[in-house]
Order: sequence, then structure tokens, then C-alpha cells
Amino acid sequence: MDLGLQGKRAFVSASSTGLGKACALSLAREGAEVWLNGRDEERLVRTADEIQNAVGRRPHTVVGDIDAAEGRAAALAACPAPDILVCNSGGPKPGRMDQWDEAVWNEAVTAKMVSPILLIQSVVGGMRARGSGRIIVITSAMVKTPQLAMALSTGPRAGLTAFCKALAREVAADGVTVNCLLPEKIDTDRLERMTRSLARLRQIDEVAARAEMASTVPAGRFGRPEEVGDACAFLCSSRAGYITGQNLQLDGGAYAGLV
Repeated sequence: MDLGLQGKRAFVSASSTGLGKACALSLAREGAEVWLNGRDEERLVRTADEIQNAVGRRPHTVVGDIDAAEGRAAALAACPAPDILVCNSGGPKPGRMDQWDEAVWNEAVTAKMVSPILLIQSVVGGMRARGSGRIIVITSAMVKTPQLAMALSTGPRAGLTAFCKALAREVAADGVTVNCLLPEKIDTDRLERMTRSLARLRQIDEVAARAEMASTVPAGRFGRPEEVGDACAFLCSSRAGYITGQNLQLDGGAYAGLV
């Protein structure tokens, strides 16, 4: 299936590792011109090398913290008119209410809600004027299944999801789609850290902790990063022009709700 992504300009934030990297690779494989972003220049170069080796074309790299105004400015200077914007960021650590003072909440809301909204605001006008565009926001399954320990992620990302839903209705007639990906238990470095934390908490080895976590997924396994990347590429494609304002769960069937 031709996804119609050949030559499309795609900026993917926080894409030197994890799910952002997976999305960048899937988009590059479909012929998109990709801009990678991250704070660690050495890691960005390694990721650019990997993608070049995989697809035969080297992605651009933009060093900068996308949560800061300077980082967003650098991104927009490098890729001022993207056809595709993928907003990604790492999840906050689990915690307890007594650990979250005003400064912690301000940081979480800025990073997980305000920053991606500002980035979207910067490019969506151009997409509307050109008559096409794709915005993908990677949030979390916790948006639909909140857990208090993950409130620093759930709260701001729920606000971001509400913004995306409202925006999707506003820009649909201009050929711009806005969709969210809600991953859960994807086999990334973050999952490895969570596995180690569970092993310490339960005083079991990491193999047993990994098996225990996987047992909660109806599919019986963790998701693969490339599955998230390929879902992103499809939603960015010309084939998905009638899909907008949606929250796509990538969780192996773990969500028990109806809607």
C-alpha cells in the first residue's frame, strides 16, 4: 500500500530514542523527509546513522529541548513548514501526592501539555493554508485509565488530549488531521526501567518482573516500537484523511472499556 508520504516533511520531537525514533524510522521508510530532535547531539547522530543505514537517506537533526522556547525556535528554524508534526516526550516518573509540590506540577504541565500545544500552534496555520497536514501526538494509555501514581502524566496529557480533540474539529475542513496515539507497555528503555523498579519493589529478578508485567496484557507480550511507528505512519498517510480527533490505543487489548 502506497501511503503517499514520499517527500513529505516530517518533524518528530524527542526522536533520538524510543517511540519517537520508531515513528521517525517508519516515516523515513515511507519516503518522508524527516527531522529528528533531541537534547543529546551524540545520540541524535547515532540515530541518524541508523536510519540512514536502514533507508538509504539521512534524516536532518535538530539539537534542542523541545520543552523550552529556544528548542522550539530551533525546530521551527530547521523545519518551518512541516507537512507532518509528531509530538512526543518521555513520561514522568511514577510518584506520590506528597512528592508533588507546585514546582513539580508546573514542570509537568509545561512539558506534557503546554509545550506540545505551543509547537502545534506554530505549524497548524501553515498546514491549513496549504490545505493539508498531519498532527500526531503521542500521549499514554493513562489518559483513559488514570492511575494516581502516574498523575503527573495523566493530568497534563488529558488536557493535551482535550485540546487535540477541539483542534481536530476546527481544522478538518482544511485537510488537516489531528490524532493521538495511546501506547502502553511498549518494549522500550522506559519499560526496562519500570521492570527494574518492579523487580526491586517485589524483590524478584528482572526476568520474573518482566513476565509478570507481560501477563497483564491480553496479547501476552509487550508491544514493539515499530508497531507504534507504523501506526503513526498510517495516520500520517493520504489513506487516513478521514480519520481525525481519535485516540488510538496501542496496548495489546489491555483497555477494558467500551469507548
